[in-house]
Amino acid sequence: MRVPLSWLGEYVDLEPGTTAEDVHAALVSVGLEEEDVHTFEISGPVVVGQVLDFVDEPQTNGKTIRWCQVRVAPDGETAADGGDAVHGIVCGAANFFRGDKVVVTLPGAVLPGPFPIAARKTYGHISDGMIASARELGLGDEHDGILRLETLGLDPEVGADAISLLGLDDTAVEVNVTPDRGYAFSIRGIAREYSHATGAAFRDPASAPGLAIKGDHAAGFSVTVDDRARIRGRAGASVFVTRVVRDVDGSRPTPAWMISRLKLAGIRSISLTVDITNYVMIELGQPIHGYDLDTLHGGIVVRRAHTGETLVTLDGQTRTLDEQDLLITDDSGPIGLAGVMGGASTEIGADTRNVLIEAANFDPVSIARTARRHKLPSEASKRFERGVDPRVAVAAAARVVQLLEQLAGGHPDALGSLFDAADAPEPIRLPKDYISTLVGVDFTDDEVRGALAEIGGALAERGDVLEVVPPSWRPDLRDKSDLAEEVARIVGYDRIPSVLPVAPPGRGLTREQKLRRAVAEVLAANGATEVLAFPFVSEHANDTFGSPTAGSVPAVKIANALDATAPYLRTTLLPGLVDVAKRNLARGLVDLAIYEIGTVFRPVGGARFGSESLPLGAVLPSDEVLAGLNLGIPPQPRYLAGLVVGHAILKQPGQDAVAAGVADALTMAAQTAAALGLTIEPVQATHQAMHPGRTARLVARGRDGERADVGYAGELLPALAEESDLPRVVAVFEVDLDALVSVAPADIVAGTIAGFPAATQDLSLVVPVNAPAAEVERAVAEGAGELLEHIRLVDDYRGTGLPEGSKSLTYALRFRAHDRTLTAAEASEAKLAGAARAGELFGAHIRD
Repeated sequence: MRVPLSWLGEYVDLEPGTTAEDVHAALVSVGLEEEDVHTFEISGPVVVGQVLDFVDEPQTNGKTIRWCQVRVAPDGETAADGGDAVHGIVCGAANFFRGDKVVVTLPGAVLPGPFPIAARKTYGHISDGMIASARELGLGDEHDGILRLETLGLDPEVGADAISLLGLDDTAVEVNVTPDRGYAFSIRGIAREYSHATGAAFRDPASAPGLAIKGDHAAGFSVTVDDRARIRGRAGASVFVTRVVRDVDGSRPTPAWMISRLKLAGIRSISLTVDITNYVMIELGQPIHGYDLDTLHGGIVVRRAHTGETLVTLDGQTRTLDEQDLLITDDSGPIGLAGVMGGASTEIGADTRNVLIEAANFDPVSIARTARRHKLPSEASKRFERGVDPRVAVAAAARVVQLLEQLAGGHPDALGSLFDAADAPEPIRLPKDYISTLVGVDFTDDEVRGALAEIGGALAERGDVLEVVPPSWRPDLRDKSDLAEEVARIVGYDRIPSVLPVAPPGRGLTREQKLRRAVAEVLAANGATEVLAFPFVSEHANDTFGSPTAGSVPAVKIANALDATAPYLRTTLLPGLVDVAKRNLARGLVDLAIYEIGTVFRPVGGARFGSESLPLGAVLPSDEVLAGLNLGIPPQPRYLAGLVVGHAILKQPGQDAVAAGVADALTMAAQTAAALGLTIEPVQATHQAMHPGRTARLVARGRDGERADVGYAGELLPALAEESDLPRVVAVFEVDLDALVSVAPADIVAGTIAGFPAATQDLSLVVPVNAPAAEVERAVAEGAGELLEHIRLVDDYRGTGLPEGSKSLTYALRFRAHDRTLTAAEASEAKLAGAARAGELFGAHIRD
């Protein structure tokens, strides 16, 4: 919200010399967030000039310029830049006449840009300044010609300061308005907050003399609210006020002070009638819409859209309407998206003479959904989404009538309407000692009552309980905790002691937390980087990367997704890792080893996830309600996934680069298991997102022999890698970390360091080419018995010297006994026993 200081000063007393920084500091003290300061970035001398004469001079480039004589100071006086009263100025515009009063920027002035002004030679003349357009002054986008002051209804003295005349010396402070404080989206709301912060006198613009009176007698215009398809049981419109003003002169200029205030507030000037509606919206926080009364057909009906209806909005777009869209209609059909944007058929134009004013209050949820559905955010929807004071509509409509009467020559009509079905705020019961107990400050009763009265609450005492009726502009005040927050910020946050409470003694991290942290530390210590990806993905991503064991249960779809292209909750971590890798590779980081630990969402068949409504109010939900809500939450196991791409070992002196592959993904999975006291065994498998023949199902094995399938590792399909602009070889793995933790031993005990030397031997076995190396390794280990301490595959040979359809697998074996030094014969005997077991299961024989 941008707040021009001159505007703010109309409704709250600002001390002389108050700066934007002072206002920001005051608003921050009551909980608003400082954002920025906005000015017109213009400095003088900028004065009112009068065109005395000019000569049109055609140029060789086809352009015609005017050599002008412009008076910039009264006769006999020196100009503001110290020069003569009459300056010669070259101007390329042709929309002015002799005798016109214009804005002249003299040498030494600086315009927005910054664009310094100096006397310079151009087109054969010394141009001693510049005649400015509205765009050059920062007042608007108009740049077709210079700004003629009579078009703004101004006739100032020659030589007068144009900066103050046009309000270009004003400053606006910008604050961030959080969703729960919609009342601060107005000068009225910010002035009230500044009053809370400084104690300065506040004058409510909605209570200005004449506004309420002007809204009392308007009647006769038909308005019907017909909303059978309510959202959350609430009607789309609770208040609908209309007023009529006739004989409006739309050709009159918008006053300079209004243009400058709207510009500082972030709104461009369009036309006088539209500017007035925008001005009142900023001033009171009540969005206003104006209709050309002569283009309406019958009365107005507020209803939901019908199937197949369309509407051409003010931006010229034809929009197909949804059945939940709240519409403003007349006998011809839809004429506006309620609370979002009006329709083109009733747009106010230059020829509009009779205006129907609408000031309504719409349901925030309905407006938010419509604005997002049509990708049509507006200043009006931004306010309705956060909540608008339902009691300000009458005053806002009357304020528009007042300004149209004063500035556009209109005549108020008795025709109008008032529909008011807004609920009165419910009283909140506040025990007298509640706030001090909650906040930790001993507030006096007078401080509590004073703060609550200051924010507009109506108070009544009932013994030890204070009943507080919140003001109509504070729909965010719903329970006693909200009131406690208000008292704390109004009395002053500085009263809250900055002493941290003593934490109760705890038991430290749980076993699961310790194990998960151990996994993260091991992977990071081995060179991988932890990342966090968004949990929202497309349906295609879930279907493509999901585990083959996930079944056909559809993923959970979010009803109100932040991104329409990714409305589903992830069932796998792999899409997020692929996106992270794609982003990093696009920025030149081509060698990556990354991992993520996070939850996935695995719905089960036959269950409905999501909640139709949430319990509201100050009463805790019952166990039954909580159980129902929990049933609406899909299972969320914690997974671990990793991705390796590029080079696993970088090129360096004496070392060639080693490309990453599936072995690196298997290594990360093995490191994960080792951190939990487990081992991982890869088993040949298939996965729809991974390369056939380079995919393994990961089986975790505990020390007690317990086994569990926990995930997959492999290389992405080249087509998927290409689709994401990644190299052809991308190694990935994903495991169910919760499942790994569940089979991990209760205590991870370090192995005994043997005191006797080891005996090492190699074993080369010829096996069928389709025999899985891991299963052959398991068979050798089983046959070798307890003396075998370690086994590792070191070679897989296929080629000359082997029978067709076979391969040679070479394993490095390490034997050790804990009570003696092994002899070579004992080691050989154990090796041959392992080879014999592999022969029984796979037909293996020792290679010659």
